Parts: sequence; structure tokens; C-alpha cells
Amino acid sequence: MKLLVTGGCGFIGSAFVRLALSRGAEVVNLDKLTYAGNPANVADVADDEGYRFVHADIADAEAVAAAVPGVDAIVNFAAESHVDRSILDPTEFINTDVVGTAVLLEAARTAGVGRFVQVSTDEVYGSIPHGAFRETDPISPSSPYSASKAGGDLQVLAWHRTFGLDAVITRGSNTFGPRQYPEKLIPLFVTNALDGIQLPVYGDGMQIRDWIYVDDHCEGIWTALTEGAAGEVYNVGGGNEEPNLAITRRILDLTGRDGSLVRHVADRLGHDRRYALDTT
Repeated sequence: MKLLVTGGCGFIGSAFVRLALSRGAEVVNLDKLTYAGNPANVADVADDEGYRFVHADIADAEAVAAAVPGVDAIVNFAAESHVDRSILDPTEFINTDVVGTAVLLEAARTAGVGRFVQVSTDEVYGSIPHGAFRETDPISPSSPYSASKAGGDLQVLAWHRTFGLDAVITRGSNTFGPRQYPEKLIPLFVTNALDGIQLPVYGDGMQIRDWIYVDDHCEGIWTALTEGAAGEVYNVGGGNEEPNLAITRRILDLTGRDGSLVRHVADRLGHDRRYALDTT
């Protein structure tokens, strides 16, 4: 199996590249190399005979069309993904997450690619005070980031329903592990704590997230790629719901720091209170 993995130099994408190669797949890694796309994330497989890198933007139709022929499936990790940045500059998120996804979909359709996997997020569902979101629940994104990812998801479903493209969507919960860019909560707070720098906690810190380890998340995506039914959405969660403040305190304990480093700051605009996925 030959895969086009977009955003394969990012945090989750690079973990998936390593997983796919270990399963015997060939991988073409197409990445724009924005600030969060680091070639060092795939340095250990860069010389693998089944691996090839293409430096390009998924919104560049010509570059994408040149990379698609011969691949059996596309797995789209490429995305602008940080909520805070989306609040500062929403348009870049729309260009990558919506327009870029549409460019990939059209290239897949034109080239007759066998399967398209859209790697999305639980944030498209919005906040839920009780219970957990099922794949059939309506989406209600709160931030420019989650709205852009929702827009990409809708394009995927449209290409499936209109053109018959074999496509599936995975919606993952908060992911952590090695190689994550230190703007997200866990790597930022770990590095800050190690350096004795304050940990900025939004609001009261009681926003609840479900956490999944990156390799487990990639196993879920691989399962959707190889076993999922066309047109379906699959939640990929860890079943580990924790308030942000509890994660913060665990990081302080593990790094030998005390609560004096915690600094409560103004809450994020439109901050969702709780995410939860039904992964049945």
C-alpha cells in the first residue's frame, strides 16, 4: 500500500508516518513545513527506502496533483491546529483546513485514489456539559480553528456523497506525546515547569478534556484507514477525562515544582468547557 500522508512532519502526522512504514506501507510525506512541521520529527525514517518527502502546501493544486498519482490512499493530517492562533488570524486556518482539504479531495477524485482519510478533531462537536458525543451528533464548533476543521469535514462528506469518493473521517481527542510543538498545554507546561517559568492557566482551569497518547491515536487512524466504511465518521478517544488544572498539578508534581508557578489568566475567547467522545 502506498500512502500520501499530508502534514507528516507534524506531531501526530510524523507518528503515523512511522507507524505506516512499520506496517510495510510506502509513504509520500507532503508537508508545507510551517512552524510546527519539523523535518527532525521524521529524521529517523528519512532514509527508509519506502519514504519520500515532498515540500508543498496542500492548497497548491499543481503540487498536490503531481504527488497523488500512484498512491492508494491519502491521509490528511495537514492543518492549522492551534486555537489561540486561529483567534488571531482565522483566514490562514480557512485556507489550509477548508480550501486545502478541497484541493486534496479533488486531486484524489481525479486520480482515482482508493481511499481518503480526513484526520479531524473532537472540537468540531463543540462543548458538552454531560454525556459524550457520538459520530451522528450535529457539529457545533466554537472557535475559528474548530470551524475550519468542521468545514473540511463537510467537504469530505460532500465529495463522498456527490462524487462517490471513498472517504472516512476520524475525530480525535486531545493528543499528547513526544515531538509535540510546545504551544499546546502539556509540552508548554512541562518545558515551563522545567525552566521555572510560570504556567498560564486559562480561567479557573476546570475545562475538561479527554486525553489520548499519540501512538494510540495513530492506531485508531490506521484502523479507520484499513477497516472503516466509506462515508463514516469515527471518534478516536482515550477515555481519560481530566480538568486542565489537574493536568497542570500532575506536571508540577512530576517536575518537582510547586503551585507557585501557576498563573491564572483571562479565559480564552469562546473557550469550550468540556469535550467528551463516545468511542463505542
